[in-house]
Amino acid sequence: MSERIRVLVVDDSALMRKLIPAILARDSSIEVVGTAMDGAFALKKIEELQPDVVTLDLEMPRMDGMEMLRLIMKRAPLPIILFSTHSKEGGYATLKALALGAVDFLQKPKDAATGHLEEIADQLIAKIKVAKRAAKRKLPPVTVVEELSRVTKGARPTLPPRRVIAVGISTGGPNALQYMLSQIPSDFLSTIVVVQHMPEGFTEMFAKRLDECCSLEVHEARSGDLLIAGRVLICPGNRHMMVRRMPRGDMVVLSDGPPVNGHRPSADVLFHSVAQEFGLMAVGVLMTGMGEDGAEGLGAIKAAGGMTIAQSEESCVVSGMPRAAILKGYANKVIALEGLGTFLVNHYGADKDLGEKAEKEDKTRKQEKSEKPDKSEKMDQQEKTERTPVPSHRS
Repeated sequence: MSERIRVLVVDDSALMRKLIPAILARDSSIEVVGTAMDGAFALKKIEELQPDVVTLDLEMPRMDGMEMLRLIMKRAPLPIILFSTHSKEGGYATLKALALGAVDFLQKPKDAATGHLEEIADQLIAKIKVAKRAAKRKLPPVTVVEELSRVTKGARPTLPPRRVIAVGISTGGPNALQYMLSQIPSDFLSTIVVVQHMPEGFTEMFAKRLDECCSLEVHEARSGDLLIAGRVLICPGNRHMMVRRMPRGDMVVLSDGPPVNGHRPSADVLFHSVAQEFGLMAVGVLMTGMGEDGAEGLGAIKAAGGMTIAQSEESCVVSGMPRAAILKGYANKVIALEGLGTFLVNHYGADKDLGEKAEKEDKTRKQEKSEKPDKSEKMDQQEKTERTPVPSHRS
């Protein structure tokens, strides 16, 4: 029998310190080795008990979860799962804690104070197991800052995108996405649409945080937002996002369809729509996350003649999503996190000469595989036509 996962529960509520161990006890692979009522006690318990994973409430007296997290990451980093109540202030704190190094987060149910944790029990157990596996990975050194210096953005022409780049990402995503997008300059000639598995209410704050630290224009998506060069649209939590080619411009459309692969938003929904609407203009990027959401959609983009990219397993916090696509043969390229932004810029981005050179390489690759040469020629002709401005649509 494999070694059990040793968990320390940190929460200022005596009720939570009873209930959380109780729901974790249903899984025989998890052992709650102790509890602590605040950060100061927790730091002592960590030294004494040597847990594998810590569940952490952010709002506590004396030493709160944020200060405890800072100290843990400085002294001896541990996998931390944030388990706290959701509020606007709490949401910003959660994003800040993820930037400090927490692996993942789960919001407490609204009625948690009355003892109702059953609905999130399976999710918490799954996240603890993932956190334990993530601790074994030697991830590349990605510098993440807690306080962001706001990037000044000047006016730029509103242009149609050279490519539509769809990104699917989950566990480990906030830091990975921030790192990748921060490598891309404001004059990027393509548009990026993102599905990040994140609860409703967090994605707007997440988009604002990315917009503050990136040169690109980042927003939470709304139905009718146009796909324009240099824009990043983040799918809202609890919605699906698709793309459509319309007479007044290419745009995103949101829907309340049922969850796909257990997720809403789902990367597969986005990827399939990008493949259908944009074909050779589509680029799919599947990044860190658990499960298999996005793998089949990446296959659809590849079948439509688009470029497909999977983040390398060793650079992921959790490699389930990109690994599923790689094993199915759906990834044209496997690239480490450090190189993703540079690849996108060089092929679809700021320097037109580099972009055209990269596209010629892609065309050669497609011809070697006998993948729709007539459509490739048509795309080359489209690339040479003059890029005309399109109206921005955002109230």
